[in-house]
Amino acid sequence: MMCDIIYASKTAKFGQPEIKLGTIPGMGGSQRLTHAIGKSKAMELILSGRNLSAADALKFGLVAEVFEEPALCITGALDLAEEIGGFSPMAVAAAKEAVNVAFQEGLKLGLETERRLFWGSFATVDRKIGMDAFVKKEKPKWENQ
Repeated sequence: MMCDIIYASKTAKFGQPEIKLGTIPGMGGSQRLTHAIGKSKAMELILSGRNLSAADALKFGLVAEVFEEPALCITGALDLAEEIGGFSPMAVAAAKEAVNVAFQEGLKLGLETERRLFWGSFATVDRKIGMDAFVKKEKPKWENQ
């Protein structure tokens, strides 16, 4: 749950079994799970020690995609990484920051952060490159500036 994007194979299981050991999830497990799937479902899983199937993890928004086989999961992750790697590194970093602030701090600070990052992007060379390439129907050549 500390990952930006979670992919799973259809046989994957997710859970917080710590209650069965006489303790609670650590490393933010109770907090991240509650944010990801909601209080009621998180309570059920944490207090029972039960697991979620990959299909249910997808349904509840814990994972972004489920693949038929583990090898396809790796391929899917690498394909997405390559796709993201083709975008402006500055824009990717700003987008990650905006989403993380929204997740960790709430709507008010999330909107303030998004507004700051959005308007700040207009001062970058990459924004100009991206918009020029879009108008010309060309592939942008990012400079990370």
